[in-house]
Amino acid sequence: MFVLIGWAVAMVCIFGVYIFHGGNIQVILKALPFEMITIFGAAIGAFLANNQMKVVKATLAGLGRCFKGSKFSKARYMELLALMYDILQKARKEGLMSIEKDVEDPHSSALFQKYPTVGNDHHVTEFITDYLRMMVSGNLNAHEIESLMDNEIDTHHAEEHAAVAAIQRIAGGLPAFGIVAAVLGVVNTMGSVGQPPAVLGGMIGSALVGTFLGILLAYAFAEPLAGLLEQKVEDAGKELQCIKTTLLASMQGYAPQVAIEFGRKVLFSGDRPSFGELEAHVKGKK
Repeated sequence: MFVLIGWAVAMVCIFGVYIFHGGNIQVILKALPFEMITIFGAAIGAFLANNQMKVVKATLAGLGRCFKGSKFSKARYMELLALMYDILQKARKEGLMSIEKDVEDPHSSALFQKYPTVGNDHHVTEFITDYLRMMVSGNLNAHEIESLMDNEIDTHHAEEHAAVAAIQRIAGGLPAFGIVAAVLGVVNTMGSVGQPPAVLGGMIGSALVGTFLGILLAYAFAEPLAGLLEQKVEDAGKELQCIKTTLLASMQGYAPQVAIEFGRKVLFSGDRPSFGELEAHVKGKK
């Protein structure tokens, strides 16, 4: 919603002021279809030539997420930490082997299904169960598991950031493609030098629309989308860091209620539940 509102504000201010100062909007509208095809065609072609198919798919999926609200909310984090508390509490009271069935089949686990928001998120569930499985096996110490977690989080970040980089490259190329469209317009104008000044003026104005559109599309559309998607990538990485911190605190001997406090402190302040909110939520789920 805010993406569309932002674009609407930008368009109203740019074109509104142009018209208010006596600008001829017909010149822009007449040239718009041809310039858009030139600029967009070049941008799409360069995008496909520059990226592997997995990055193309990730970019399209990332663009779709830009128009949806963030799923990383205070309520989601409270569910995540409550889930971690229940798992660690069960392991502490009944032994690590007691959570083996929960780890092997989380979709049938009462613990995971008690918190459907995160329990049905495949990526989060897989991350939690993979490292709980290592804890149950007892073959790795906390430092080795921490190293593995860091490597996986770095890999996840690199994969997600590939889509951000692809959009940023498009944003960087759009002004240049706008210049290409403008140069072609000037070439076309130079081939009509015998026309009356009024006709030549319109042709030159149409050519300059290409430069204008390239810059506008880059800095009002593509670059903001890249920035928004990067923020969403950081949110996703923060959730994994919360899980990592909680599990490592547990491995180092801290009680479950203390371990989830370690995880809570990792979260961004705007999404972080307070100590009292988290405690009330955990007690309410018992």
